[in-house]
Amino acid sequence: MYKSYHKKIVVSTLFASAVFLATACNASNDTKNTAKATTETSTAMNTEGFSKRVTDAVGPVNPKLSDTVTNKYDFNGKAIIDGGVYYPIVNGKTGTYYVNEQAHKTAFNKGKTATANEQAAWDIDVMPDGTGLPEGEGSVEFGDEVYEEKCLSCHGDFGEGSGLYPKLADGNAYEGQKTLMNQRVDPDSDGPKRNFGSNWPRASTLWWYIKTGMPHQAPMSLTTEEVYALSAYILYINEIEIDGELVGEDYVLDREKFLKIRMPNHDGFEPDIDGPNGQENSRAYYNNPLNYGNGVRCMKDCFEGEPEVQRIVFALTDFTPPLSSEKTMPEVKETKAAHPGQAAYDASCAVCHATDAMGAPAVGDKKTWEATLKKGLDGVMSNTINGVNGMPPRGGSALSDDELKQVVDYMISESK
Repeated sequence: MYKSYHKKIVVSTLFASAVFLATACNASNDTKNTAKATTETSTAMNTEGFSKRVTDAVGPVNPKLSDTVTNKYDFNGKAIIDGGVYYPIVNGKTGTYYVNEQAHKTAFNKGKTATANEQAAWDIDVMPDGTGLPEGEGSVEFGDEVYEEKCLSCHGDFGEGSGLYPKLADGNAYEGQKTLMNQRVDPDSDGPKRNFGSNWPRASTLWWYIKTGMPHQAPMSLTTEEVYALSAYILYINEIEIDGELVGEDYVLDREKFLKIRMPNHDGFEPDIDGPNGQENSRAYYNNPLNYGNGVRCMKDCFEGEPEVQRIVFALTDFTPPLSSEKTMPEVKETKAAHPGQAAYDASCAVCHATDAMGAPAVGDKKTWEATLKKGLDGVMSNTINGVNGMPPRGGSALSDDELKQVVDYMISESK
């Protein structure tokens, strides 16, 4: 959630979300006492404890909530996030439906405990405190080279975005962070600039995401040096400062410097979910209604008279293609037999060749394929099997030579 300038949130949405989270999180708790004892203990603890919590936080309990103050604590004595309810098992039910009581008592022990090496291979994320961030370095200059080769086709020049792929930068990140308070109050208003530089609170996510997910056709293929270099380049185009020094064209980023990065929107989200106390911080935050909405707990009969409904003043209308309410069935056209290479193309190649956004020759682009075929069919097949530029060998698939020939034949036939 954004901080104070974003707090005017529809209260019912928050409560609905809290109910879902509380119900999901508590669905697996054991019921260690009998149904009768559970009901009596839960009701007594919840009514008294919850009333005290509300009184301490915001004054007397809202009388409109008299039917919601029970079952506000789980069996561990933890306050459930406001709006949630804990349903104990009574007579084999948690409300209308029967539950499998045995499932709540059975200890699950499926499979084997992962070895230390297996856990290390799986645990590849990078945490804000530096856990998981390897030693290494990379320069902005080298990052520029890697970006042009492996990132520009999707993210555009200087990270300005391309088609459906997101922007990585939009001018100075510190100025962009200020735009997060913008509201569209007329058709010409500028909205918030939400990209890595202005919106992301932690740079550690950038390093982890590049390493494990980029480029998306060959994740985990970048070296540590390349990831540091790309991180440095993205910090550079966002005009980020590290420890008072602007990341310039000659900057070299290493682990020590990376851990000193403080993003412009570092404190732009609440509650604070970082660290070992993150869960308890969230619990305390959502159980204090002064942090959101209008500061009053209310689940029903919240308004006197007719509520004021906020209408959209400046609705978006320029949709491409235009919105339509047409209900008629589309015209059925005769279809020819599927090409033997089409299925493999759809499964393994379309992600890059459906458009030219990845820099690969797009299927259906006659001129591009005419130029591609000037190297001869043997040359095209050689590139397909061995890889070329950003394309990995066999397109990253396990297709055989014969299957690849069928795919290439399909792509050519669709591009004449």
